[in-house]
Amino acid sequence: MYNYTKHFINGEWVESTGSETIDVINPATEEKIGEISSGTEEDVDRAVKAARAAFPSFSQTSKEERVQLLENIANEYEKRKDDFIKIITAELGSPVTFTEEVQYTMGLNHFKAAAKILRDFEFTERRENSYIQKDAIGVAGLITPWNFPTNQISTKLASALASGSTVVFKPASKTPIASVLLTEVMEKAGVPKGVVNLVNGKGSEVGDAISSHPDIDFVSFTGSGAVGKKLMQNAAEDIKKVALELGGKSPIVVLDDTEVETAARTAISKVASNTGQICSTGTRIFIPKAMHDDFVEAVKKLVDEYPIGDPQDKNTFTGPQVSKDQWEKVQDYIQQGIDSGAELIVGGKGKPEGLDKGYYSRITMFTNVDHNSKIAQEEIFGPVMTVFTYETIDEAIELANDVIYGLAGFVVGKDPDKLAKVAKSIRAGRITINDSAPDFTAPFGGFKQSGIGREWGDYGIEEFLEPKTILGMPK
Repeated sequence: MYNYTKHFINGEWVESTGSETIDVINPATEEKIGEISSGTEEDVDRAVKAARAAFPSFSQTSKEERVQLLENIANEYEKRKDDFIKIITAELGSPVTFTEEVQYTMGLNHFKAAAKILRDFEFTERRENSYIQKDAIGVAGLITPWNFPTNQISTKLASALASGSTVVFKPASKTPIASVLLTEVMEKAGVPKGVVNLVNGKGSEVGDAISSHPDIDFVSFTGSGAVGKKLMQNAAEDIKKVALELGGKSPIVVLDDTEVETAARTAISKVASNTGQICSTGTRIFIPKAMHDDFVEAVKKLVDEYPIGDPQDKNTFTGPQVSKDQWEKVQDYIQQGIDSGAELIVGGKGKPEGLDKGYYSRITMFTNVDHNSKIAQEEIFGPVMTVFTYETIDEAIELANDVIYGLAGFVVGKDPDKLAKVAKSIRAGRITINDSAPDFTAPFGGFKQSGIGREWGDYGIEEFLEPKTILGMPK
């Protein structure tokens, strides 16, 4: 049992000012595995005061000192590898192989990338009669989601520390234990008192308190569009800067020179990875009209090669939804798809055979989908995909862009000119061609209602900086 009912404020683990706790549930077993304190507005205020007090000193540390700090964090992070894997597998239900190869690794890579970029990062420049200095933004409030318990908080923390900013952060209450472990890593790595402060709790209380606090200068949030809008309203009261990484409904455009099996495997792997609980994953696939029937047969044939089951089993590809509420939401969308007249290729409502306990959904794909229906337009956050056909590349691009989101996109094929045309034409923040490897130095963020601002690499560091112009600066 993981019992973490203290917050980390000003370099110490302290009791909450409230008495309420929140249970942490293993979604594979539906059993309680721990609890955290449900923080209060007063807890947030204590954390902000600590961060504010630490800012003058930390913001003046040298670039070299902050590089060393980030490297220390990465080293301590690696020492806790087994603990991270165990915790994320348990509290999220992320399959252990995926947890090790993706969940754990992504968090580590953000600290390494930030340290590498910071070595050569320029905080000053001269232009004609101007001297431009990039100052740390101040106290940053970081609010992160449950689907990648170390990735989202690590990229925000790495950028904040690289900039010289101090932080107060709140992880998702469904997967908070990994953030407690990450805070222990920070403590061990020698992060100065007050620079990093953790307050656990509900978004409606702790998240609101962070986004509304007058002494927080910047709020960086990853989560749903509805919550993002509320945080923007809160932040507007003090005209504080906001960065939002929100939802997605990303397209996969398959070119006509792609093997049908490749298209089918791409579709299944994208929607089934992390149980479809990835904001940037491809959930709408566009295939040439002539390929449709063969594609459908290939999906039916191959889907069983992506096993759903116990996250502790190294052969499991897809685990459970994170919670009962999320499972019910996915089931409701599947029912809406059926009611809309869309045709089921695979999957459907209910749990997979033999998995009566745990919040497991079936890998589900619909074809003959109304492009304006809810399953085609709204983010489901589960292993549910819609299939569309096209006759020309221009038609595919138009359909791919016809949603309110623009976080990511995928293009699969061989012809380099066609690949480039589609990739450049999709209105989204990150486009992947043929499963190319991620680049942790390149910006990540969305167009349209997928968000504001960028994370990862130097673009992520820039979000935590304010440029200052000094005219007539002596040389």
